[in-house]
Amino acid sequence: MGTRMETSEMTLNNNRIRPGRGPRAVRGFTLIELMITVAIVAILAGIAVASYDWAVTKSRRAAATGCLMEQAQFMERFYTTNMAYDQDAGGNAPVLPGCDADVATYYNVGFNGAPAALGYTLQAVPQGSQASDDTKCATLTLNSQGIKGESGSASSADDCW
Repeated sequence: MGTRMETSEMTLNNNRIRPGRGPRAVRGFTLIELMITVAIVAILAGIAVASYDWAVTKSRRAAATGCLMEQAQFMERFYTTNMAYDQDAGGNAPVLPGCDADVATYYNVGFNGAPAALGYTLQAVPQGSQASDDTKCATLTLNSQGIKGESGSASSADDCW
C-alpha cells in the first residue's frame, strides 16, 4: 500500500494541483496584450498632447486680445484728456502701457503705423512658436472705431476674439 500512496502523491505533484489554483491558472500577460495596451496608451497620449498644445495657443491669443483691449482703453483715455490720439498738449506722442511678460514673450503688441489725430490701429503680431502654431488668427488688430481684425485663415474676427 505504501507504493500506492507514493504514486498518488506523484500524480498530484505532476498535475500541479495546489490549494487555490486550478490547472488553467492565469500566469500573466502575453506580449500581444501588452503591446495592445502600449499602443492604446500612446494614441491617448498623442491626442492629449495635441489638445493641450491647442489650448495653450488659444490662451496666449486670449491674453494678447486682452492686452489690445487694455491699450485701446488707454488710447481712449488719452483722447478724452487731449482731444487727439496722436499727441498731448505738450506735443508728446502717447506711450502705450506694456503687456504682461507672458504676452510680450509670444506677441509684439503696439501701433500699426503712427496714430493720427482722429484714429489709430493697434496690432498684436505673433512671435516664435505662437506664429507657427496660430495660423488661424495670426496678426490681431483693433482700431479706434472698435473694429477687430485678424490676418490668418479664420472665417471672421469673431473666431479669434
